[in-house]
Amino acid sequence: MVSHSFIHRFQPGSEPGAAPLLLLHGTGGDENDLLPLGAALSPGAALLSPRGRVLENGAPRFFRRLAEGVFDEDDVRRRAAELGHFVAESRQRYRLKAPVAVGFSNGANIAAALLLLQPGVLSGAVLLRAMVPLSQPPVADLERTPVLILSGAADPVVPADNAGRLAAHLSSAGAEVTHRTLPAGHQLSQADIHLARDWLANPGQRAAA
Repeated sequence: MVSHSFIHRFQPGSEPGAAPLLLLHGTGGDENDLLPLGAALSPGAALLSPRGRVLENGAPRFFRRLAEGVFDEDDVRRRAAELGHFVAESRQRYRLKAPVAVGFSNGANIAAALLLLQPGVLSGAVLLRAMVPLSQPPVADLERTPVLILSGAADPVVPADNAGRLAAHLSSAGAEVTHRTLPAGHQLSQADIHLARDWLANPGQRAAA
């Protein structure tokens, strides 16, 4: 299905109390990539999974980068606006509450940008192997927005201080941030899945949509 040029998959939820999940894949993934993860993290939740619109050597991404770890920040802002529009349209079309983003790598970075640039679009976020998306983040009001950041201690892509700065940016904007560093690399581990599932299952961890 195509909406505002986002190819995406939507799976209706069967559990009314579960927050819908906005699934944002990493570089080279697509709209199918994180559906099994979403189903494992929150059984019965509605799943909305778009494909990134930027191609890097044929690999889909959510925004351009100039080099590994160096982002085209003008493109980050533009693509975050497009993604926010897609979320708003999808909420109306599918009758969804504000979703919780579950993003991996590049998908986590665009989710972090969306939090900072368009507060209120997301009701929370699980950021897996995320980096600071904007060198000078805007002033944002994320009061009581719950965010889980899961980093890898041996991640060759995301420096530990970078993930820490992202947690600090979001906390200073008022988000309720939980940041855990796991004994893992850039790829996800079972510990990521267990922690994210437990966090999503705890209603006290999520702000009302």
